[in-house]
Amino acid sequence: MLRLQRREPLAMTDLYDRFGGLAYSIIFGIVRDAALAEDLTQETFLRVWNRIHAFDGERGGLGPWLLTIARNRAIDHHRSVANRMERNAYQLDVREHPSLFTDMEPALLNADHARIINASIAKLNASQQKVIELAYYEGLSQTEMAERMGEPLGTIKTRVRSALKNLRGDLGRAVAA
Repeated sequence: MLRLQRREPLAMTDLYDRFGGLAYSIIFGIVRDAALAEDLTQETFLRVWNRIHAFDGERGGLGPWLLTIARNRAIDHHRSVANRMERNAYQLDVREHPSLFTDMEPALLNADHARIINASIAKLNASQQKVIELAYYEGLSQTEMAERMGEPLGTIKTRVRSALKNLRGDLGRAVAA
């Protein structure tokens, strides 16, 4: 973080080496378009570079902050596409242009899935949320989580197992509803 704030270009290279693949994966999982995911990944790192002074290390790690920006970029893109499609639908006769809606369903499903998952994660206790964030956003193993959090490995394994059990149950109920 300090290297980025000092505007060291190699700091951005190191950050990209560590989180570029994960950011791309998150974005691709939402937009389902490789070229678009690459563009949004670049925009994510540019946004981090331009807004690094707004980062507050007291509120969390640099990795989760970056990956949240990546996820938000992808969701914002979907929203803008959906809004454009909606405006176009009002301007054109849909019967003459059904192609306007061919890609809308995946965008809506991905946005809805993200909302459901975020709501389920919010129901977890703080320690369970932390291990899910470390695994999902930073790709840490349980051993790495234990080291980072200064907790015994058994405690981390229990938290991960409990968090996943709670998420499975909550997400299962959400899908069934």
